[in-house]
Amino acid sequence: MKKLAKAYLGLVLMFLYVPIFVLIVFSFNTTKSRSVMSGFTLDWYIKLFKNEMIISSLLNTLIVAVIASIAATILGTAAAVGINSMKKLPRTIVLNITNFPVINPEIVTGVSLMLLFVFFAARMNLEFGFATLVIAHITFDVPYVILNVMPKFRQMDPFLYEAAQDLGCGPVRAFFKVVLPEIMPGVVSGFLMAFTFSLDDFIISYFTCGSGMQTLPVTIYSMTRRKVSPEINALSTIIFVIVVIVLVIKNMIERKNTAKEGEVLG
Repeated sequence: MKKLAKAYLGLVLMFLYVPIFVLIVFSFNTTKSRSVMSGFTLDWYIKLFKNEMIISSLLNTLIVAVIASIAATILGTAAAVGINSMKKLPRTIVLNITNFPVINPEIVTGVSLMLLFVFFAARMNLEFGFATLVIAHITFDVPYVILNVMPKFRQMDPFLYEAAQDLGCGPVRAFFKVVLPEIMPGVVSGFLMAFTFSLDDFIISYFTCGSGMQTLPVTIYSMTRRKVSPEINALSTIIFVIVVIVLVIKNMIERKNTAKEGEVLG
């Protein structure tokens, strides 16, 4: 039975990662062929970094991802603090509401945000571009930060904050000196998850970016509509490596925190 389970797991992993492996291999192909490996070259990576449109889109993506992730982390952490202080029934209701963007199809969120921005554009002279893109990314990033921070509040001693105040700390100082260090692993995990989702988002960005501000996934989509160039393979490989690095860092932080918690309980 164990062998069957391992074989099944192997097939699932192969189904998921073989296409990515093929993409990575052909990003080093000397020709544009997508079926025959003619030789090894780094020319497509060199051409990629000489492509001004792709570099501009990459910078846009990184800037939006960093700003949206930082803002979402601050808002999500503050929201988690407020939610944690609620009573059980209101807390459950609010948590369910904040989970809607996570389980809601992205196309619905994207169209909804587009219609909202169109509504404000007609009344406040709001143009689609950097501002709408950042707001949209913050909107779908915040729930992921809340999901990462809330478990840390459950693990923390509920009387720790009050004890710090009894010992002379003010409310603000008690939060930054006592509460924040306790929930910091969740805050960091939330930031990394928000950054990852913001980095590779396509659907919501497509509906809210406008014509003058494109992120990398939107640019890739517009390029693949014409013809798939090996530059796309090289770019996809770089994105895949970046996402894997972020996820590895996130898992390392979570394992380190789990080990510390085990030592404390032990």
